[in-house]
Amino acid sequence: MKTRIISALVAAVLVIPLLILGGYPFYIGVGLLALLGYKEILDLKKDHKPVPNLIVLFGLISVSLLVLSNFNSFSLNFGITYQRIIITLLLLLVPTIFYKNELYTTRDAFYLIGATLLIGLVFNLFIVIRNRGLYLLLYLIAIPMFTDIAAMLTGKFFGKTKLCPKISPHKTWEGSFGGLLFGTIAGVLIYSLLIGSFSVKIVFFSAILSIAGQIGDLIMSKVKRENEIKDFSNIMPGHGGILDRLDSIIFVLLAYLLLVFYI
Repeated sequence: MKTRIISALVAAVLVIPLLILGGYPFYIGVGLLALLGYKEILDLKKDHKPVPNLIVLFGLISVSLLVLSNFNSFSLNFGITYQRIIITLLLLLVPTIFYKNELYTTRDAFYLIGATLLIGLVFNLFIVIRNRGLYLLLYLIAIPMFTDIAAMLTGKFFGKTKLCPKISPHKTWEGSFGGLLFGTIAGVLIYSLLIGSFSVKIVFFSAILSIAGQIGDLIMSKVKRENEIKDFSNIMPGHGGILDRLDSIIFVLLAYLLLVFYI
């Protein structure tokens, strides 16, 4: 417990000032987190064989280009440009011609392309949304945080029916509904106090984002279970890795992207 508290305090001291400052300090911080998250995916040994160093470098370049791509506009329409995607495809696919199959194949390339686009898109979204407003980003971060806490407490005291026992044996439907309820309430309150007025649309948005966060948590748990690991890394002792801490938030941002465009 002491280790978890110290890690959380250190993370807060590093992250909160960057959130408040925004601008280039925030861009650099997000870029570094993206590269660490990408490394955690590369380290999933059961999903792929070791990646050649040159390909690792190309992947890191691609992630950096995607994260720091056109983050002041809605292009594609949310920051990522077609040009950066094409560069990613070329950097990771073309080398398959020159490597032996035991070292690097098109199958490996498609795996890395998927990982690169996921990390690049999500961390670019952190920057794009922060540029649209600090309170908007706080709203999107708060929903999965309150959802997770409420789901854990509700599940502990009232949980009886297992949600996905093969993926996360401790999660229950009762905990999930409790997380949805309190995550939605927290989202609506934060939005109404800091951003705009109360509306049925915001209730709907907050509920969908709470559900998206829980789905993201389960997906990342499945990735870890398939790879027989407890955490993606130990960069935050007691908490795990970057993707462990951001699993729910990642899918909240992706869901927000869809909601903004289609609703």
